Amino acid sequence: MADFKSLAKDSVIYGLSSIAGRFINYLLVPLQTAKFAASGGEYGVVTNIYAYTALIIVLLTFGMETTLFRFISRKDKNPSSVYSTSLIMVGTVTSLFILLVVMFLNPIASVMTYPDHPWWVGSMAICVAFDAFQCIPFAYLRYQKRPLKFAGIKLLNIGMNVLLNLLYLVAFPAMKFNFLGIYDDNFTLDVGYVFYINLFCTLVTTLLLWAELKQCTWRFDAKLCREMLRYAWPLVLLGVAGILNQTFDKMAFPRIYPGDDARTQLGIYGAAVKIAMIMAMITQAFRYAYEPFVFSESSDKNSPEVLAKGMKYFLIFTLLAFLAVMAWIDVLKYIIAPDYWEGLRVVPIVMAAEIMMGVYFNLSFWYKLKDRTIWGAILSGVGCAALIAINIIFVPSYGYMACAWAGVAGYGTAMVLSYFVGQHYLPIPYPMRDLAIYVLLTAVLTTMMLVVKIDNNWLAVTYRTVLMLLFAGVIIKREHMGGMFTRILARIPGLNRLVK
Repeated sequence: MADFKSLAKDSVIYGLSSIAGRFINYLLVPLQTAKFAASGGEYGVVTNIYAYTALIIVLLTFGMETTLFRFISRKDKNPSSVYSTSLIMVGTVTSLFILLVVMFLNPIASVMTYPDHPWWVGSMAICVAFDAFQCIPFAYLRYQKRPLKFAGIKLLNIGMNVLLNLLYLVAFPAMKFNFLGIYDDNFTLDVGYVFYINLFCTLVTTLLLWAELKQCTWRFDAKLCREMLRYAWPLVLLGVAGILNQTFDKMAFPRIYPGDDARTQLGIYGAAVKIAMIMAMITQAFRYAYEPFVFSESSDKNSPEVLAKGMKYFLIFTLLAFLAVMAWIDVLKYIIAPDYWEGLRVVPIVMAAEIMMGVYFNLSFWYKLKDRTIWGAILSGVGCAALIAINIIFVPSYGYMACAWAGVAGYGTAMVLSYFVGQHYLPIPYPMRDLAIYVLLTAVLTTMMLVVKIDNNWLAVTYRTVLMLLFAGVIIKREHMGGMFTRILARIPGLNRLVK
């Protein structure tokens, strides 16, 4: 029987590090939105280029992260050989990518509409190549169940990024300190600093993974490579479709929005979406712990019950997070500068889409465990097609609001299809009645938060917090979870003494 206590402990560590890391990284949002005004469109540039990098990293890893977990847990495979072969495959692809980008940098920058700033594109391309390479040693840390080192390196990377942004965007210009001669005489800020700092931090992170790289035998198994690629190629299609669901709007918006202020509107949307990303944090934290856990327990006769429980707890905590963000939106909005606040109306819509994406991720294990990964490509492809169609049709008329609703349509389509197809191949006893009750309760409480208007911000926050706590109380009573949190904390190194 699967050890849910171990899963809970790892999820908490990954979750705390992810949330803390995102919180630290959120310091960049008010900083960058304050330094780059919405009307200038510079933050739209950041949003646009980062959207491309998200797609590229999926292509450069080509499904090897999930494939590593699938093969490294098989009894007929040597874990060291799986790790080494995976690392060599991804390392070769990323090296070729860097070479091609450097060779054709100017044409690539022109196609991306940045012909005057090719190294904005070049620095982020090199950065994303190293990020892709790091995915394998980071996955190996997860396989070894070393969440503390995983979390520590991630947090250090983010901390460096924030510190350097503060220095280059605030401190050095204020002191008139022209470090390395990067500023002009007026100390004009260049949005390119954001990309160059990110590259530096990524290179340092690679060095911090040196111990994991040394564990690699650097022996390539050609037969194993072919087996892994057969398993992985549908995951590439799945990954591309999945990332397009998240980034197509940000990549395409400047091209399909008819107004002259396309980059300004994209910057407003991109800044507001940052507040909604708590759903992505929770989904990512759950995935980091849950994916190796499920593959290691896949031979357990009780694995369908494990997946059903995992789905229920995932939905409970994401719905609670949804209500928490809605309750504190009048405080969280200060993460971004006031001239970006008009985009806050997309927050609940984007969070709903992220919850659907997380549910779809949980539903996706049936085709991974049954080695039918082609279904992942099909289902995600259909969802992606719906998202792209809605963006193309409605963005010219409704702007970034269409982007937000397109995410709901795309993830919702993939989620529903995956449930019905998955129940045919691997029936899982999901507690549908409980899940429906919790979703309906969340919808009712959210409506109460939005409909009741209170002029005083702190009274409004208090009122909404009470509604959020009402949801938590219902969950604790129905799920008998009163002592669960204490037991989880007691298993985390460093915190166990505090709860005993």
